[in-house]
Amino acid sequence: MDISVIVPLFNEEESLPELAAWIKKVMDENSFSYEIIMVDDGSKDKSWQVIESLQQENSNIKGIKFRRNYGKSAALYCGFDLAKGDVIITMDADLQDSPDEIPELYRMIKEEGYDLVSGWKKKRRDPILTKNLPSKFYNWTVRRMSGIKLHDMNCGLKAYRKNVIKSIEVYGEMHRYIPVLAKWAGYNNIGEKVVVHSERKYGVTKFGIERFIRGPLDLLSVMFISRFVKRPMHFFGILGILMIIIGLAAAIWLGVEKIIQLQNGIVGNLITNSPYFYIALTAMIIGAQFFLGGFLGELVSRSSTDRNKYQIDETTFE
Repeated sequence: MDISVIVPLFNEEESLPELAAWIKKVMDENSFSYEIIMVDDGSKDKSWQVIESLQQENSNIKGIKFRRNYGKSAALYCGFDLAKGDVIITMDADLQDSPDEIPELYRMIKEEGYDLVSGWKKKRRDPILTKNLPSKFYNWTVRRMSGIKLHDMNCGLKAYRKNVIKSIEVYGEMHRYIPVLAKWAGYNNIGEKVVVHSERKYGVTKFGIERFIRGPLDLLSVMFISRFVKRPMHFFGILGILMIIIGLAAAIWLGVEKIIQLQNGIVGNLITNSPYFYIALTAMIIGAQFFLGGFLGELVSRSSTDRNKYQIDETTFE
């Protein structure tokens, strides 16, 4: 099969028939073999009934229905698990992503050798204050922290080589950082394509103010996991040693200062009356806790069943 199109959705009953017809038109014009996997993320409207109706008209349409709303990451995870196409395309169900982009995305994966191609909504049709400006700041931050030069990390329209989506695990709110997860899994050939972004035709956006809180927290999580999940001592141990050195240096400085005062007959305050004494003591205690945390994390990591689980792309044996 050439292409799997995964469409996560929540309360999008009005847009689904038009989206399905649009995707079918593009696929037929380009003679692609395909499947459309629509993942209903606990919709409260008639989205699932619409999916069932569309499935009767087009056998290439498949549906997954969640009992409740789990979020976009869960929907993508289940869609990735069932996808059979050589190239996997993800797109939102609100008709803001254009299926006309699919042939070029497919070509970039198959002919140009990209592992992942992310859409870039260069001209966004969203409110400036609530979406455009926060999105620009978010993407700038992720670029700086991850080293991945994408203008629109969170664009729902993406294309993946099949082995990429089978090598990553998307959970929580990690759908925003799939390129980071892919890079961590060893897929460094990540490209970008300017795509058409249309105004929402039906309904309202499903993302609220909470994304501004969850996004940064998830970014910190994915950056830590990608770098230190198999070697926690490299993070906590170094941080702990640094804190201990700072505390020890402060304590030595206080001790030397007191000795100098005694040798010169100067009656000074007790060391315990100095605020630096408590700063030094606190730094050493915190440092010891960080070091111990890294040591315990290392023990847990080494006893994990997947401690030697690595992504193998291909093998050859003579």
